[in-house]
Parts: sequence; C-alpha cells; structure tokens
Amino acid sequence: MLIIGSHVSFNKDNQLLGSVREALAYDANTFMFYTGAPQNTKRIPINDEKTYEAFKLMKDNNMDLRNIIVHAPYIINPANTENLDFSINFLRQELDRVEKLGITKLVLHPGSHVQLGEDIAIKNITHVLNSCLLSDTKVDICLETMAGKGTEMGINFDQLKKIIDGVLYKDKVKVCLDTCHLNDAGYDLKEFDVILDEFDKKIGIDKIACVHINDSKNILGSHKDRHENIGLGTIGFDNLINIIYHDKLKGVPKILETPYITNGIDEKNKIYAPYKFEIEMIKNKKMNTNLLEDIRNYYK
Repeated sequence: MLIIGSHVSFNKDNQLLGSVREALAYDANTFMFYTGAPQNTKRIPINDEKTYEAFKLMKDNNMDLRNIIVHAPYIINPANTENLDFSINFLRQELDRVEKLGITKLVLHPGSHVQLGEDIAIKNITHVLNSCLLSDTKVDICLETMAGKGTEMGINFDQLKKIIDGVLYKDKVKVCLDTCHLNDAGYDLKEFDVILDEFDKKIGIDKIACVHINDSKNILGSHKDRHENIGLGTIGFDNLINIIYHDKLKGVPKILETPYITNGIDEKNKIYAPYKFEIEMIKNKKMNTNLLEDIRNYYK
C-alpha cells in the first residue's frame, strides 16, 4: 500500500487532532509535523484528550500511528560544539513529547559544523545521540540527508555511516531520505537503483524510515536546498514516481514538503497548500500540467 502524506500544522487548540484532520483533507494516510515552531523553544503542553481523539479519528480512517512522523526543530545543531548541552537537553524534551504523542519517528537534521570540520562534527553528533538515546527510548531518530549548504553534515552516505557507527544503540537511529537534498548534494535520482545499492552496502536498506518527496529548483550538485512542487523542478515527475513506488521502499512513509502556492496576485498573504493535488497526481501516476492553476481555482 502507498503511504503518502505531507507536512501539516500542529496548533495549540487542536494539536494532533487538527493534524489528522488536515491530513485527511489532503486524502493522505500519513503526515509529518513540528510539535512547536522550528525556530524557537516555545512549546505548549501536550493535550492528552486531543491526542486520544486523534487516535480514534486515525483508527476510523485506517491511518497507522506507526507511519506518522515528527520533525525536530532547526535550532537543534548537534554538529557544532557551541551549545551542545542545549542541543542535548532540547532534543531530550522533543523525544519526550513525541513519545507522549505515541509517535515513534523523529526526523533530525545532523546540523552544521560551522568551520569545525567533519571529524569534530561527527564526534559531536554521536555524542548528542548517545546522550539522548537510551536502552528504553521508544522513539527512533531519523537522520535526514542534507543538500550540503554551507557546512551541513549528512550530505553523503559515508558521513551518515560514520555517525551511526559511533552510536551505542544503533537500532534507534534511522535515515530519512530527502529527494531535493539528494539531488542538490549530487546524487542523480535518474540512477535511483544505483543510489539505493550504495546506501544498502554502506548503511543498510532497512535503515530507511521515511522519504521526503520534493522536486528541486536547482541543478544536480548545486548544494542550495530549494524545494519545488512535484514535476515542476529539475528532478522531474517520472523520476519521483519511480522513487515513490520503488519496490525496495514499499511500506516506507513518503512525505511532501513542497512549497505553498501563491495566488499570483498577493504573494505575501494568499498562499495555498498544494498537497491534495500533488497526492492525487502521485496516486494516479500522472502529471497535472495545470497544477498551479487548478490549486488557485480550488481555493478561490
């Protein structure tokens, strides 16, 4: 079965229940969200009543909680020596919040070393992971593949392997592939079988816990990380469909993080979620050449 969804909101009033409702409105059977703003530490208490209501709604709609994903905030930078204690403490809090929501996957950017170099960065990342992942931790941390912007880590499978090799509880560390990031890091997604073979040899295909499905505004190897809507970028619709339906990724949740669409008039205030339309294209395996126009007309 295709497990497809998108990034959704998590607001203070309805929390997980609101996230489920939004995902269902997109005809999705999974979703990803932040438990608070990704750029700051402000967090609202988890409302158990809303969580249980969300569980019921998910069950009624055959949505499996094991496929739901939380994304850790950007302000956690495990690669940099500065503020390592903050990264550890805040990541521990996020793990606790994810566990309280009954979710078992937390996507984490490996961070940027800020001119410290790869070796020190890997040492820092493994230290953070070893400080947060205990024998009884119920949430897996999924390291995301990155585009290589600035001094980002996780830009190739060798770096990810070195990080995982240094973690004590390796079974609790997984990987989140991001198609835009892979493209921008220099992986040619037209050769996805070759890419998966390399990943399997170096890390193991069973470590892939989720895939972020994004087209890219950038050419191969640009190291820029600018997402594009499905079929409108340099990766292309057919290559993304091949990844989404790949036999070796059956049962792996696929999450859209594509840009919102402006109405073409007021680009600051009128923006529309594309996910319902992109999910429809993916399910039909057919590109909608009028994608942007159809989205704008739907939200008028």
